[in-house]
Amino acid sequence: MAAAAQVKFVEPGATESLYTRFLDTLTRFGRERQALEDIRQPRYSYGELLKLTLALGRLVSKITAPEEHVGVLMPNLASTVGLVLGMNAFRRVPAMLNYTSGVQNLLDACVAAQVKTVITSRQFLKTAELEQQAAVLGEQVRLVYLEDMRAGFGWLDKAWLMGYAMLFPARAARPGNADSQAVVLFTSGSEGKPKGVVLSNRALLANVDQICAAINFSADEKFFNALPIFHSFGLTAGVLLPLLTGVSNRLYTTPLHYKQIPEMIRESGSTVLFGTSTFFGNYAKYATAEDFRSLRIVVAGAEKLAESVREAWRSKFGIELIEGYGATETAPVLAVNPLADNHPGSVGHLLPGVEARVVPIPGIHRGGVLHVRGPNLMLGYYRVEHPGVLEPPASEVGSGWYNTGDVVDIDHDGFVHIVGRIKRFAKVAGEMISLETVEAIAGQAEPDFQHGAATVQDEQRGEAIVLFTTAPGLSRERLLEAARSMGMPEIAVPRRFEYLESLPVLGTGKVDYVLLQVLARGI
Repeated sequence: MAAAAQVKFVEPGATESLYTRFLDTLTRFGRERQALEDIRQPRYSYGELLKLTLALGRLVSKITAPEEHVGVLMPNLASTVGLVLGMNAFRRVPAMLNYTSGVQNLLDACVAAQVKTVITSRQFLKTAELEQQAAVLGEQVRLVYLEDMRAGFGWLDKAWLMGYAMLFPARAARPGNADSQAVVLFTSGSEGKPKGVVLSNRALLANVDQICAAINFSADEKFFNALPIFHSFGLTAGVLLPLLTGVSNRLYTTPLHYKQIPEMIRESGSTVLFGTSTFFGNYAKYATAEDFRSLRIVVAGAEKLAESVREAWRSKFGIELIEGYGATETAPVLAVNPLADNHPGSVGHLLPGVEARVVPIPGIHRGGVLHVRGPNLMLGYYRVEHPGVLEPPASEVGSGWYNTGDVVDIDHDGFVHIVGRIKRFAKVAGEMISLETVEAIAGQAEPDFQHGAATVQDEQRGEAIVLFTTAPGLSRERLLEAARSMGMPEIAVPRRFEYLESLPVLGTGKVDYVLLQVLARGI
């Protein structure tokens, strides 16, 4: 494998867009270079993807207006990537809908971002058993099917594509600039109603470049991405990063095929994998050492990496997992561990270009709430309560800053340690207890099972912690022993337990804490 050169972070130019960066990459590496493969086709060259991008962009531009938010209800396919790039080329804004979130969240997302048209596929809806949800969605918005769009690509369109656009792709398109809206993503709803997060071309391109400055990828890496494109981690790290740096990428439609994915990684010889602790834990159950022999860089994000998962990958595959951290609002990566100086238990250094302020919180003695700003920060939110009204980022630090809601501690070497989310603290007998600490104690006691903590009101102690667990034999005595071994106080050990066969999980791989709270209150 070719040696990776250190990349210095430089902010995107004022006229750059996803589409223009794609053209730059195509020019640099050539149209014949492999860009993607998916379950439908083993090879898409950059030239083939350009053709798909221009065709889909032209079709979408016929039925929508410039700068309109257009819903995309599609899985991880090359056609979805072409659709996103094509909209960007003609200054339409894809609103990436989370098809795993339920019909009400889909409806809320469309209201928040004022989506009038949603592009999807009949074949996908049938395969994913989403036809009933689509029917409900279709009562609020216009559903347009890719199959029908392709049938409407007439001879004049083909003449334009082959006789002009493919020859002069820069002239044929009308993309926005760096500060134009590039995409609307939606928060997972793990803590409430989804919000539309508006990311600019600048934010997405900056984050790609920031990640490349932090992790030295070589030109002949092979990515494997099963993270959904509707999620910021899947879009930026899983799709845009390899695509805009000339690296091949194998797309897969779901991260939930725990047995098949390790086999596909072995067959493809993939070297780079992004995922979540939940997904990595499940892959480890079914994979052999041979399945992951080709992997060189494996990065965990979106949720805290469980120590049991880290150890499983270390002992079974000889792979040291790299942990990172981010938020949809920051496109998404904020920090990642260096490959050569990985600090387990931390999420690494803040990326170049990210400014941070740690604001103390009364009752929390370690660290404070992290506020950030930088070129990868969102343009703002769209909320259901105020449809189509962009709410720019602001925090108590000032306008243009984003309050992550995460309590962090940054050590003397600049490594960021996540203490917990401010919303996921319980005030028990006057003490602030991180629910992530509770889950870590349970993970120490029963490392082969899943654990999730929630809170309920308690007349005597203010709040009480309820631990949901898939470990049938978990006891308070085991938890107390684990807490003592970790140096944690007894007050962080819950007194109430509820056994579940599996914890509810969102499509992004995160535990559905909203549902856990509902379950806790119903006990």
